[in-house]
Amino acid sequence: MKVSTQLSELSQQWRMSRLLHPLYVALSREFVLEMPVCADLEGGVDAPSEESIRQATEWFDTMDERIQVHQLRQFLQTTPLADSETLRTILLRFLGKKKHSALDRDKIDFLLVQFFSLSTPMRLDDVDCDLESVAQILEPVLGELEVKIPEWLKTLDQIIQAANGCHRLSELFSARLLEQGRKLKVQCGEKYFQPASMLAFTRFNFLIRRVFFHLMHDDLNAILDGLRELQSRGINTLDCRRAHFSHQEPSERLRMICHSWKVMFHAEYSSGQPLKMLADLRTVVEEALSRTGGGVSADVSGVAANHKGAAKATAAAGAPNSTGMGRSMSSEPGQTPSHAAEFDISPDSNRDEGDVL
Repeated sequence: MKVSTQLSELSQQWRMSRLLHPLYVALSREFVLEMPVCADLEGGVDAPSEESIRQATEWFDTMDERIQVHQLRQFLQTTPLADSETLRTILLRFLGKKKHSALDRDKIDFLLVQFFSLSTPMRLDDVDCDLESVAQILEPVLGELEVKIPEWLKTLDQIIQAANGCHRLSELFSARLLEQGRKLKVQCGEKYFQPASMLAFTRFNFLIRRVFFHLMHDDLNAILDGLRELQSRGINTLDCRRAHFSHQEPSERLRMICHSWKVMFHAEYSSGQPLKMLADLRTVVEEALSRTGGGVSADVSGVAANHKGAAKATAAAGAPNSTGMGRSMSSEPGQTPSHAAEFDISPDSNRDEGDVL
């Protein structure tokens, strides 16, 4: 290698390190991670020695081992430091590693869909989210790609189609669709890091996440509307043991829990315990409505239908962005306060949540 070429590469490596250093420091403070000191990075040295660059590389490697996927995911979805250029830089760092661990794979998987989400045109419709469009947006990090899904990843489209047929989170969980995607990803092994594989999984993650957040909002709205209807019938406590709450859970506390879930689900989604509780809580509320009034009232059914219609109408905008998974809706023209959606997919939101399966 020519000396000039080597110096150019070292210089570029140092520029990347200086760009990412504030992000890693902020992340370590957020999660109180034990962080070694890299003096030249801390001091902002402009012309480091080759030894300083080597030490910086080791510092980042150490930090990568300590930072867990859920921490990276939660932090990058809420910090103003994570613009598209920063995401591109951190992606190039992970992709440039000579050896990749399972932890690297999961981080790359999240970073790719997060970068894609931030870079997509506004109101990207599902039909426009084809491989060609995804490949074009990912070109700055993956290079020019052959737009073709490997034969062993053809089942990804089948999982997406099945997810699109679900009407609530419990259906998505019962079908174990998220687990199917995750299992396929793990089974790929080293083949995951082939550009065509990463392209296919980025598109899959983006579309499956969109379905997930629509179902989550539908469940939250159904619960909140149901609680409001039950309160109008004089019922202010529910037996929520099925959803791992108490046998006399106050309606107001359940409403507060739903609002806290809105924030909590920034960090991660899977068929884990919190989301299973959400799905079970919807069932509890619907069963209570059936027992006390012969089923869900026409008003509540109408509100649920309006929510679903709003979600479909704004599907092109993706899931809510990282500044809020939903918005508290005030009464709109033609809507009484009792019919206002408490959570809805904001019409002016145009980004998907970044998350990994």
